[in-house]
Amino acid sequence: MPEEVLFESEHDMSGAEIAAYLRTVADKLDGGESITLTAGSESVTLTPPERPIFEVKAERETVASGPDELSVEFELEWDEGVEGEAGGADGTLEIE
Repeated sequence: MPEEVLFESEHDMSGAEIAAYLRTVADKLDGGESITLTAGSESVTLTPPERPIFEVKAERETVASGPDELSVEFELEWDEGVEGEAGGADGTLEIE
């Protein structure tokens, strides 16, 4: 299935700046509110369901022309137009 990118932004930020963005997302999720992403003239508003799927992924990308790149990704996922539970849990997630 093809993927359509609705919004994308990539910036060099401090840990404190990133934490502030994540706190805003956490507050919106906690309050059951929509999340609006804006950068320049681009903007998208999404309304996650009460129980979206939460995916956490840590990756190492090996690059032949330089040092490996490490990343951690946090993703919320749900079916468009479907309310309620998204389902699927393999165990309890812990982040320390």
